[in-house]
Amino acid sequence: MTETRPQQALQVLERLPRIQRERLSHIDFRLYFLGELRRADVVERFGTGPAGATRDIAQYREIAPDNLYLDNATKVYRLSPKFTPLFDHAPLQVLMALSRGFGEGIGDQLAQPMVRCEFPNVLSLPKMEVLAPISRAIHRGKSVRLAYTSIESGRSEREIVPLALVDNGVRWHVRAFDRKRKRFSDFVLTRMEAPTVLEDSPVLKEETAESDVQWSRIIELEMVTHPNYPRPEAVRMDYEMPDGVLRVKVRAANAGYLLRRWSVDCSPDHRLKGLEYALWLRDPLALYGSTNAQLAPGYVAPRSTKQSPA
Repeated sequence: MTETRPQQALQVLERLPRIQRERLSHIDFRLYFLGELRRADVVERFGTGPAGATRDIAQYREIAPDNLYLDNATKVYRLSPKFTPLFDHAPLQVLMALSRGFGEGIGDQLAQPMVRCEFPNVLSLPKMEVLAPISRAIHRGKSVRLAYTSIESGRSEREIVPLALVDNGVRWHVRAFDRKRKRFSDFVLTRMEAPTVLEDSPVLKEETAESDVQWSRIIELEMVTHPNYPRPEAVRMDYEMPDGVLRVKVRAANAGYLLRRWSVDCSPDHRLKGLEYALWLRDPLALYGSTNAQLAPGYVAPRSTKQSPA
C-alpha cells in the first residue's frame, strides 16, 4: 500500500474549512486503522445529523474514490485494497485514540478504547484542582502562590511563575521560576497544594521562559546501538536508525529525564550491563551544562572521577 497522496486531492482538502477537514480526517482514520466506516461513526463523533454524515462520506468518496467501497450486505463502508490515506496521522495521536478513544475526558463513553489494548497503570497523576490553575497561569502568563513539599526542605509556601508542563515518563512536573530561590526549577504537580493564580502580581522579564537558559538551550544527542547489545539489528528497527545513529534534539532542562526514560547508557565506556540498555550516548560531552545530566544512567561529569548515580 502506497502512502503517496495525489496532489489534486491535497489541493481540494486545503480549500475546505477546518471543521470539514476534521470530519474527513476521522473518516480516513476509521478506514485506515479499523478497516470500516458506518454513517453512525460520523454522527456520534461530531454530533451531526444522518444527512450531514452522508454528505461527508460522499465528499470523501469524491476526493478519494478508490479508498473505500460500500458492502451492500451490511451497509458498511470498507477499506479498499487501493487505499491511500488522505491525511498524515501522527503515530502518538493514533495510539492514544486507539487505546483511549476520542474526546477530551468528558464522560466514560468517549474514553473507551477502539481496539483491544493494554497499557501500564499511571501511578502518579495530579489532582484536577491543582492542574487547572497551573495550566491557566501558563496560558495567561501569571504567577501562582501555593504550598509545595520539597524533598530538600519539606513543606513551604512558594510563589512560582509556571512556564510549561513536562511529562518525564514517570510523572508530570512544571517548569517554573521560583521566586523564593530566584531560579528556574522543576516542580512536581502531585506535591503542590492549593495553587492560586495571582492576578495582580506582575511577571518580570527575568521570570519568563525567554530568560530560562536551560529551557531555551537545545542540545542534540547522538545515540547508537549499545556495543554489548546481542541483536543490534533489532535496535535499529526499533528506533528507525538506517544509518545506525539516532539523533534527538531536546531542551537542556529535560535531557536527563529523556535519557533516563529511554534507559540510554551515558557512561563514557558503555559500562552498564543489561538488555534495558539498548542505546549508548556516544558523546556524553553533549550533556555538558545540562543541570539534570546526573539523572542520565551512567553519566560521569567531565573531569570527575566519581560516577554520578544512575
